Amino acid sequence: MLTDVLYALSDSTRLQIVARLASDGELPCAESSAPTPKSTLSHHLKVLRESGLIATRAEGTQLFNSLRREDLDARFPGLLDAVLQGARTCSSLPSRS
Repeated sequence: MLTDVLYALSDSTRLQIVARLASDGELPCAESSAPTPKSTLSHHLKVLRESGLIATRAEGTQLFNSLRREDLDARFPGLLDAVLQGARTCSSLPSRS
């Protein structure tokens, strides 16, 4: 649902996580964000997962997160690019490769 996606992107930490995944691709949970307490990072990842922005897969004992870009672009064309571009112009988010 669009409101869930926009809510998830409204938090600066979650937006940084999404921007990092957009620029770097799949990342282990621990590398998804700037230094953040584990419980806080877990909460942000849960919100992103439940809104449909990211997917999580397990490999051994590690969890990896990836952006569901194709699904998002199919459902909300241009939304993710517009949000990330807008965020980049307002802050120091990483640019997309």
